[in-house]
Amino acid sequence: METAQTLLILTNLPDVESAQVLARRLVEERLAACVNIYSPCHSIFRWQGAVDEAQEVPLLIKTTTAAYAALEAAIRAGHPYELPEIIAVPVARGLPDYLAWVAAETLPAATESPPTC
Repeated sequence: METAQTLLILTNLPDVESAQVLARRLVEERLAACVNIYSPCHSIFRWQGAVDEAQEVPLLIKTTTAAYAALEAAIRAGHPYELPEIIAVPVARGLPDYLAWVAAETLPAATESPPTC
């Protein structure tokens, strides 16, 4: 039986409130098994031909390749930025039981108890 590849998805939101709303939605809809909301950071970036700066709240999202398309669509739909950062990083290794939990929690009928993410 082929298992789903685990992915870490990176994105940033403009504030804690919008980060919490998006994180909860992704987990409630089983698009992510877990979302870590990090402390605000200071970002410097080039946008529309100029260097800009902003306070942002990074999210680290644990999901699978099977759930990725729907997760990306949900981020785009619920993200306030015109062009949100959505970067998927494949997980090369991890604790097998944790990776199995991520896979189970991103299935519609998942019922397992979550470990600490």
